[in-house]
Amino acid sequence: MVNERKLAKRSRPEIQEDIRQAAIQEFALHGLRGATTQSIAERAQLSKAQLHYYIESKEALYVELLQGVVDEWSRESFGQRDGDPAHVLASYVKRKLAFSFDQPLLSKMFANELISGAEVLRSILTQPRTRAGQAIQTLTQWIDEGRIRALDPWLFLMHIWAVTQHYADFDVQVRFMMRVRAGQPLDRARIVREVVAFVLHGCGLTPSEDDLA
Repeated sequence: MVNERKLAKRSRPEIQEDIRQAAIQEFALHGLRGATTQSIAERAQLSKAQLHYYIESKEALYVELLQGVVDEWSRESFGQRDGDPAHVLASYVKRKLAFSFDQPLLSKMFANELISGAEVLRSILTQPRTRAGQAIQTLTQWIDEGRIRALDPWLFLMHIWAVTQHYADFDVQVRFMMRVRAGQPLDRARIVREVVAFVLHGCGLTPSEDDLA
């Protein structure tokens, strides 16, 4: 039974955020098919009927959350062709890692959607593919100008995605290998420093202390 008095104390934006967080947890754990409106409602401390007052459907909520991830990652692209490659790449890697550290369940939800066949994602991937194409153009120009070593720009970009998202999508493995218990913070500074150095060395650049900070 939902505590009506407790519900009354929450504002509409607070209830909507509780629904959002509950949905992220359920979708990250069970995917679209496995998650239920009942389980989302219970996590948000709502009845199922109350939940449907705030959402159109489970599917619509799922698409909304995925679209948010796509929008966020599309903004985190890079296109500063005249900028210093080391600085541009270091900044990009740091932003990608920050998302993994701060929004691990959203990252897992995105990964689970891809693993399950991306039936929903296929319809909303145009924007990130366009932004990725811009990044590829930047990398290609840097290669042509001799500013980074010759490499496959598409594979290089996807390697960055794989490494930065690993710390969210494979959090359990990371913690097991590094002997960090659940609930304890990972050493973000250490990880950022190593991943930035790894990426920059991979394209023939020497990171500065500012790049690694």
